[in-house]
Amino acid sequence: MKKILLLLTVLLSTSFVFSQTGNFTVSGKVIDKTSGQPLEFATVSLVKSDSKELVNGGITDLDGFFNLEVPSGTYDIKFEFISYETVTINNRNINSDTQLNSVSLDVDSESLDEVVVRAETTEVQVRLDKKIYNIGKDLTTRGATVGDALSNVPSVAVDVEGAISLRGNENVRILINGKPSAIAGFGDTDALTQFPADAIERVEVITSPSARYDAEGTAGILNIILRKEKTLGFNGSVTLNGGIPANNGINTNINLRTDKFNIFNTSGYSYRKFPGNANFENTFENGDFTRTLEDREFDRKRTGFNTNLGIEYYLTESSSLTASGFLRISDGEDESRTDTRKFTGSDLAERSFRKEIETEEDTRYQFSLNYINKFNDEGHQLTADLQYENSSETENSFITEQNTFPNNQAFPSEDIITKEDQNEYLVQVDYVLPIGENAQFEAGYRGDFENEITDYSLFEEDLNTGNFELNELLTNVFDYSENVNALYTQYGNKFGQFSFLLGLRLENTQLKGKLSSELSEEELSQVFGVNIDTDFDKNYLGLFPTVNLIYELAENENITLGYNRRINRPRGWYINPFPSRSSVTNVFQGNPDLDPAYASAFDLGYLKRFGKFTLTSSVYYQHETDAFERVQLRTGETINGIEVVRTIPINLSTNQRIGAEAGFLYNPLKWLRMNGSFNFFRFETDGEFEGIDYGATNTSWFARFSSKVSLPAKIDWQTNMFYRGPSENSQTKSDGIFSLNLAFSKELFNDNATISLNVSDLLNSRKRSSFTQGNGFTSDSEFQWRERQITASFTYRFNQQKNQRDRRSREGNGDDDFEGGEF
Repeated sequence: MKKILLLLTVLLSTSFVFSQTGNFTVSGKVIDKTSGQPLEFATVSLVKSDSKELVNGGITDLDGFFNLEVPSGTYDIKFEFISYETVTINNRNINSDTQLNSVSLDVDSESLDEVVVRAETTEVQVRLDKKIYNIGKDLTTRGATVGDALSNVPSVAVDVEGAISLRGNENVRILINGKPSAIAGFGDTDALTQFPADAIERVEVITSPSARYDAEGTAGILNIILRKEKTLGFNGSVTLNGGIPANNGINTNINLRTDKFNIFNTSGYSYRKFPGNANFENTFENGDFTRTLEDREFDRKRTGFNTNLGIEYYLTESSSLTASGFLRISDGEDESRTDTRKFTGSDLAERSFRKEIETEEDTRYQFSLNYINKFNDEGHQLTADLQYENSSETENSFITEQNTFPNNQAFPSEDIITKEDQNEYLVQVDYVLPIGENAQFEAGYRGDFENEITDYSLFEEDLNTGNFELNELLTNVFDYSENVNALYTQYGNKFGQFSFLLGLRLENTQLKGKLSSELSEEELSQVFGVNIDTDFDKNYLGLFPTVNLIYELAENENITLGYNRRINRPRGWYINPFPSRSSVTNVFQGNPDLDPAYASAFDLGYLKRFGKFTLTSSVYYQHETDAFERVQLRTGETINGIEVVRTIPINLSTNQRIGAEAGFLYNPLKWLRMNGSFNFFRFETDGEFEGIDYGATNTSWFARFSSKVSLPAKIDWQTNMFYRGPSENSQTKSDGIFSLNLAFSKELFNDNATISLNVSDLLNSRKRSSFTQGNGFTSDSEFQWRERQITASFTYRFNQQKNQRDRRSREGNGDDDFEGGEF
């Protein structure tokens, strides 16, 4: 109550003082004494030293700055922030504009036990180049993975197979703590399905990245910030999960903080099962069969252990060294069973059964070293990062198939072994120099060096002898390297209500590939029907400008405008020309001639806060050249009487995207919190391949809504709904998808523990239905990657419940972008 009365008094006093003339400006910055990070919404009050009359006051912005006007006189200047010790500067004479030194506030250990501040729902912060969503107490992610948590973030969609898209575009760059990481995988999102959602502190949706970030990802960047507690002492939490189908695991978050170092660890073990199903109906204008029906069932099992251990050592009051290591070991076993019926006209001609058992062993580890030196409390600093990552994966697939009608006939079995070894080195240096009160200059270098070796072996059974012989036609080793060197600089400033951030990034990309096979390049080209370059070395140099502007229309209202140029580099499996088979008759083949795609993107945003209601909205446009498109082609080849269909990526000429999105946060009552978002987009592709026009228009949309109700007896109830509208590309039309998640939680043991129940996809409706029409064939399919899941979890917190505060992401994890004009 005292805080509320003080704030009302400050606001009334501010309104009165601003009406006066002949005042002087008192400005400065308030920071956390331990971390050096700015304290937003700290209270600053100026009281006459003699009469103790409050003359003016206010709160700091999200950069920790304040700017107040008072008449000439002698004042006591008081700085207050919840859970911090109050600091007062007594008898300060103000007879001219005064710039104070930065004021450092220290944690009040006695008052901590009296305060509990919780982040109840996802909240948004708008900055010059990004939106920050604090995950908060999202009940539907209890016992879930990072991939599941991302599906609840506005602008982000996660499809039935776990593919992540931003505003409908799957070319999104995933970063961990501002850097590429083995935690997020090397260009794929499979690793995110193994990492616990409880490890996330916040997600930054960067649709208009500044020059600091690498230019990869035409859709933008998702930056996942992991938890790293700053509270002194030993604290942490333990979470146990159990589910149907199996979703069992244990996750721990532990932190030990002293004045000289901070040790943090997140570890977990999981055992999960993911049953799924699919069916396909294919028709052909000619061939042995006019129609085929496939019914497929999946049983997938995953076990995994992950741990992330780090120590931050404070060399001096202004510099620190952080070393961390990440390890994930996982095993998987997938079994798929396919029942295929082949028709001639309306008559059943053949029936076959195919079974594939795939085992997978995957080990990923990462070592990183970060150094930061803060030259002063104004943001002048130098940071340096070194990082090494490795991923080793072995997949073994054993495939059997036999006809069951009109007679029993066994086909040769296949034993496929795929070994992948990936190494990545990262070197990064960033320098930040504040200039005056509102300006900031930044420059840096990043080197990212990645190598991937894929060893693919196919053994086929000899039905006469029962022995397995190496298929030299398909067996190969593909050695692929991607080296990116980048320099960047950017400058930001704020003039009154207007802020800007201008940047320029120079990137040199080298793509190298070497294919080793028993066949010559000429023989390979003849066999596969396309030109195959077995040894290539491509080099690209590009400039990537960025412009981000923000104008504050009022205290709680602003508009933003962003422009940036981006690149989409083809990954190794998009370039490897050797076919990989999801089934005997459906193959994917990379294209060595694939070039990077480039995109220019514009984004116009608007934010308005109406008391308890916050509205965010934007319209965006993107023009992409040499855009990637996967096309399906008939090969003329038949296996077991079924024609083989090949999928290959190509560069289409252009891809234009235009869209609009809106989101809201509304907390009308203490017991009710709601948020939702809507995104509409239209894609237009223009281009042809082998004389076929693949130009198409795709208009679609998706929406989400979440509500959280606080019931009596400390019970919370959360509902999440998501709908993705129908979509269409050059060959395929996809139906809409709806999913509904429910979750309940209850606090126990004096709020030191929480028990929760989460039902994912309550209606079991998360299925992808699509229809593809190609040259001489059609394919009608329905696919469900994961069925409805029920998960119960129990979390116990020690030394956290009453001293863990929501710091609104002040730690920053080394990501101190210029943020003038933010809310």
